[in-house]
Amino acid sequence: MLGLDVSSSSVKLVELGRNKAGQLVLERCAIEPLERGWVSDGNIEKFDEVAEAVRRVVKKSGAKTRNVAMALPPSAVITKKIVLPGGLSDVELEMQVEAEANQYIPFPLDEVSLDFCVIGPSTASAGDVDVLIAAARREKVQDIQGLAEAAGLKPVIVDVESYASRLAAGRLIENLPDKGAGTIVALFEVGALTTSMQVIRDDEVLYERDQAFGGAQLTQLIVRQYGFSLEEAESKKRSGELPEDYESSVLRPFVESMVQEIGRALQFFFTSTPHNKVDYVLLAGGSAALPGLTEAVTQQTGFPCSLLNPFDGMEIGDGVRLKRMKRETPSYLTSCGLALRRFLQ
Repeated sequence: MLGLDVSSSSVKLVELGRNKAGQLVLERCAIEPLERGWVSDGNIEKFDEVAEAVRRVVKKSGAKTRNVAMALPPSAVITKKIVLPGGLSDVELEMQVEAEANQYIPFPLDEVSLDFCVIGPSTASAGDVDVLIAAARREKVQDIQGLAEAAGLKPVIVDVESYASRLAAGRLIENLPDKGAGTIVALFEVGALTTSMQVIRDDEVLYERDQAFGGAQLTQLIVRQYGFSLEEAESKKRSGELPEDYESSVLRPFVESMVQEIGRALQFFFTSTPHNKVDYVLLAGGSAALPGLTEAVTQQTGFPCSLLNPFDGMEIGDGVRLKRMKRETPSYLTSCGLALRRFLQ
């Protein structure tokens, strides 16, 4: 199964497998940029153009698999944890979930795609179970399924982006001391227009926040400094073909701004919760690999910061272009999490 992540700036694809020893193998990965405005706030504004980009990314990757997992942004999905009696049959569980969902979903149920999963025994009341319900407007789900179908793919899972990125990050958090037990991790995904923050402890989300700050601002600074077109600036940013004074005049001030945004987001977390520290800051997303960023975050916040490589500990298959993949690795967190869903079916 493919993991396909459609963001405001690009389409990212990952295919994972396992070798005979059971180790994860990165079989394929590819990125295809999108023009600004094609996808906005999770809405697909230019369907045909984005569908064509999905076709291109599948072709570029060389993937032959047709089953695909995709995701909606958290803003498009209502999630709620509820407590239900244990021992219900599947049919009874479904009826109870629908009855409960009516209280939390501000749309008629016939306009909604509704799903649920039993998390496990309830910690609050003996004999009951915790159930997670998720609901999204049916048209949103159909839009993203339609993208896959237009590219000749079969959508089998529609997840939530933040859940997929947590799944991919969780595999890496397990490599921390004591397998990450009790560790508070602040995960930042730096996108083109938005930086998403999730603070996680033992698979539980303690805090979430989105900030309107991202890599597109660096592109704008390059345009302003050197007079390039937006497309030229984006291309040169990716390839690194920029004038000598780029690092001192443009990159360093941008990194400083980003460090301030990360520091501010952490302060919001501390003032909104009983917590006053995190154990680790992990960075992912297209602009997370900027030179000097992790060191600057560590210095500014006092918390150890590192760049996430979602493919860490995986065998790299023959179908992967190593040089390109290494440059783009932090961008693949969500698509890697979606591809991992294959092993949780």
